[in-house]
Amino acid sequence: MTLAEKQQQLIADYAIIEDAQERLAAIVDGARRSPPLAATERTEANRVQGCISQAWIVAEQREGRCYFRSDADSPLVRGLLKLLCDLYSDAPPIEVSATEPILFEALGLARNLSPTRLNGLRSVREKICNFAASSSA
Repeated sequence: MTLAEKQQQLIADYAIIEDAQERLAAIVDGARRSPPLAATERTEANRVQGCISQAWIVAEQREGRCYFRSDADSPLVRGLLKLLCDLYSDAPPIEVSATEPILFEALGLARNLSPTRLNGLRSVREKICNFAASSSA
């Protein structure tokens, strides 16, 4: 499955929930069930700069594919980060760099997020892209 197909599948999976606020609640709830990062992974190197909340992305490459895990001190941010990590994990670096996340707009979530949250998500995307670029070099 390509990253574009995976993104469309994520959109379809969450679009079943008609109300955007309930959709957001489901995303947050999904992140609650995932394990948090270890304290040793909550380092400055993994921290997302430009995010109002404390947020971390752990990136690794295995067999030519990128994998991402995340954590945040805010349940909302944790859910949004997990959604991005789910999208971009298990993809080749070139696809990670080339695929813009449209799911926040497609699911009607972007209009319910503050400008500072949206800026934080851009910072997360930048961190993910930087890792992918360094992995494909």
